[in-house]
Amino acid sequence: MNKPRLLLHTCCAPCVAYVYRLLQPEYDITAYFYNPNIAPYEEYRIRRDELIRFVQNESFQVIEGDRDHKRWTSLVREYRFLGERSPRCHECYRIRLEQSFKYAVHNNYHVVATVLSISPHKDADMINQIGSELQEKYDVPFLKDDFKKKDGFKKSLEISREYNFYRQNYCGCIYSKRERDKNSVYSR
Repeated sequence: MNKPRLLLHTCCAPCVAYVYRLLQPEYDITAYFYNPNIAPYEEYRIRRDELIRFVQNESFQVIEGDRDHKRWTSLVREYRFLGERSPRCHECYRIRLEQSFKYAVHNNYHVVATVLSISPHKDADMINQIGSELQEKYDVPFLKDDFKKKDGFKKSLEISREYNFYRQNYCGCIYSKRERDKNSVYSR
């Protein structure tokens, strides 16, 4: 019996590793790296390359979406100073999840999910609400979860050590970088 095809939106290898291992028995998973928020480009490249290294080791597929950073910036600009878990994050989640749903529809995936809820800094309720709204709009089921629960985040840290993954110290957008590093050139 064929497993349902799941498009798993992912932001980095440390976040996808545990979620992939958790869901792989039930789904045929493709990682979808769509993150126009990640800046600077060197950070984007490092996260993408670490994901590719993990995917190749685990023998599943990764798709890289377009990185239209200028469009993303224009869509979140009015929220840029609001901080983590604010309307800025809501808009960012919506942008990335909506593109994931569009890709899923055009490529015949049965289910969409995201790894974003594994982070203790992310609002799983907000993510799942957006996913539910998009599920209705695109008529593709969204796998709601809070992957940090049941020691999910702790397990992702263990897998990160196993693979010696690069682990970032900010969400990905330049605004969160500035919030984490008050001395960065982006805060001036």
